[in-house]
Amino acid sequence: MKPCVLLFLLLAQTAPARDYFISCNGSDQNPGTRRKPFATLERARDAIRKYKQEKGYPPDGFAVYLSAGDYQRQTTFELDERDSGKKNAPITYTTQPGTKARLIGGVRIDAKRFVPVASPDIRARFDAGVRDKILQIDLAGLGVTQYGEHRQFGHGLPVIPAPLELYIDHQIMTLARYPNQGGIAIGEVIDPGSVPRIGDYSDRGGVFLYTDDRHARWLKNEDIWLQGAFKYGFADDKIKVRSIDTLTRRITLTKPHIYGIGSGENFNQYVAMNLLEELDSPGEWYLDRATGLLYLYPPGDLSQALIEVSMLEEPLLSLMNVSNVIISGLTVEITRGVGIYMEAGENNLIAGCTVRNTGTTGILIGQGARQTFPHATADDYEGIPVSREVGSFQGHYYHNTVWDRKCGKNNGVLSCDVYNNGSGGIVIGGGSKKELIPGGNFVRNCRIHDFQLRNKAQWAGINVDGCGNLISHNEIYNADLQGVFVRGNDHVFEYNHIHHVAMNSNDASAWYLGRDPSDRGNIIRYNFIHHIGRPDRRWIMGVYFDDASCEALVEGNVFFQAATYGTVYSNGGQDLVVRNNLFIDNNYGPALLMKSMWWDFALDQWDYFFGERGIYRIRLTHYLDIKKPPYSTRYPNLVNWLDLKEDGETYEGMYPARNLMENNVLVNYEESFRLVGLHAQFEFKNNFLTKKDPGFVDAKNMNFQLKDGSIVYQRIPGFIKIPFERIGLYPDAYRKSLESR
Repeated sequence: MKPCVLLFLLLAQTAPARDYFISCNGSDQNPGTRRKPFATLERARDAIRKYKQEKGYPPDGFAVYLSAGDYQRQTTFELDERDSGKKNAPITYTTQPGTKARLIGGVRIDAKRFVPVASPDIRARFDAGVRDKILQIDLAGLGVTQYGEHRQFGHGLPVIPAPLELYIDHQIMTLARYPNQGGIAIGEVIDPGSVPRIGDYSDRGGVFLYTDDRHARWLKNEDIWLQGAFKYGFADDKIKVRSIDTLTRRITLTKPHIYGIGSGENFNQYVAMNLLEELDSPGEWYLDRATGLLYLYPPGDLSQALIEVSMLEEPLLSLMNVSNVIISGLTVEITRGVGIYMEAGENNLIAGCTVRNTGTTGILIGQGARQTFPHATADDYEGIPVSREVGSFQGHYYHNTVWDRKCGKNNGVLSCDVYNNGSGGIVIGGGSKKELIPGGNFVRNCRIHDFQLRNKAQWAGINVDGCGNLISHNEIYNADLQGVFVRGNDHVFEYNHIHHVAMNSNDASAWYLGRDPSDRGNIIRYNFIHHIGRPDRRWIMGVYFDDASCEALVEGNVFFQAATYGTVYSNGGQDLVVRNNLFIDNNYGPALLMKSMWWDFALDQWDYFFGERGIYRIRLTHYLDIKKPPYSTRYPNLVNWLDLKEDGETYEGMYPARNLMENNVLVNYEESFRLVGLHAQFEFKNNFLTKKDPGFVDAKNMNFQLKDGSIVYQRIPGFIKIPFERIGLYPDAYRKSLESR
């Protein structure tokens, strides 16, 4: 062998001192080299700390490489201010090229330990046709004894860690339920129960009649849970059953739903869960917490299957007050709580990672909250910010709309796949809403789907708050409620592909902003939004400006079958501009629908919003001051929003004003716009309506780029070509690596 070749091989096998290696077969007594790797992330982190302290910071930073394998974690891997890199020389935690490393918060179960169910009493509770297909495993005998517990969650309640969940080949299995598809209609309501939303905290569960005889089979179960839309289609809940009376067909719940129980709407449905008798479909399972026996209807041959159960309730990764760190190429999964948590710091990047199978949120950037008020509530909320948990995030933000969640700045999530999450995909904020200082945080080029496996209402593919953050080039799909849920100011949403969301809800949308007129300056442009909602006359919108949301730009988007109520919808907003969009083949409803809410459904709510203790007055004068900079200079149309009109009874903010819909193309819409209620206002200018294809490149295959010779350019001089080909995911190095693993 030539000396130069030998030297090259030696160099390839010897890493510089600033690089460290980890292996499942390594040892923390090793030096952390490629040949003698560490065993744990903590050992590599501590080696970097020591290196920096003793030798200073190397000009190229540090890299920690994980070899292929599963790294089971019983605690969070934590980085703090001691673990920061430098802006042009970051610290990177990644995988060795071409390998797949998983950080898991669960334990693996040997498929060979599954055996047929022997107990005659248990077998008798199964349907006759499946009794011989169901297997059991003794988790307690394997040392798995911490099962967690089923607890109530939903609208006005904290997000809580999931109990133990079962995964086979990276797919979550279904807790035994009825029905397997769809839901059960709520029957006649005997007692709606107490209604916490209006201050009734007597804690009385509702009573209603069941409509399906199958309920009579469940009397041997003591831990039955119902999840569904018990009153409104935007407010799901999971509530325990107190009793089932087969003589009167009454179901009594242990706890109230925040709005009480209602029936009669097509979305007033529920699913019954945690039922041994309903273990009747491949992939369903049930855990007897008293015996530790887990019963499974296998989804297929288990002999070669990877079977895991979740255990860890804390985040798998936590970055607090750390800057200039890159987490790339890792798979983070099988946990009861958050996948990755980040707080404060700057210039951190999560890139090319897969974050899936999390009990709550996939990636949480910024603090959550812990409620101290002992009931489901909205206006009476009390709580404190907390790190590393989601908790009452929604309630705390509703109570304090300028909450600084400590999201840091210039932090981002890039080219990640985030899916199978219990309570939303990615939550990100940053910047100061109060001072209108941009955060510069971003989510870009991420595929996010199936992110409402537990909590649904308000837990979107991406939740964003604060000021001046960017959401771009993401694909978001497969959800019952919102795709994007927005709070704050001056965010940009561009080049996103959002589809098949709001599929089982009502009064929901692909993109949502609501209830704070100071949330202004948001831009929604160059997005492709399609197949939103279902065609059964539910209220589903494409872009939703709720309860006087104001001053936003909707420009250059393509909407295709994107709503059943109003593709762009506003409840009494001002300064909304809808320009240069393509609206194509709506299921029902107009391209734009404006309700002047104060003279429609909110006639009796003036004081709640505008009174001395009204939520608008608190949000516009207590948490910030719309009559002083930076708000008075940045948003001059907001300054007089709370001023009384000459009549001495109504307020400027009650009157929609300066709204404009211009230069849009409406293809195959039965209705172009609808204005509801006195004083509803939108100016309509130069919009083109047609029943014919206006010259799309390939409408059949949903390529809605306009050909250069399209009639649109004749009918709307100055119509700006929408960069349709740029919408959605794009191939960068991280995404190519992710999709090759």
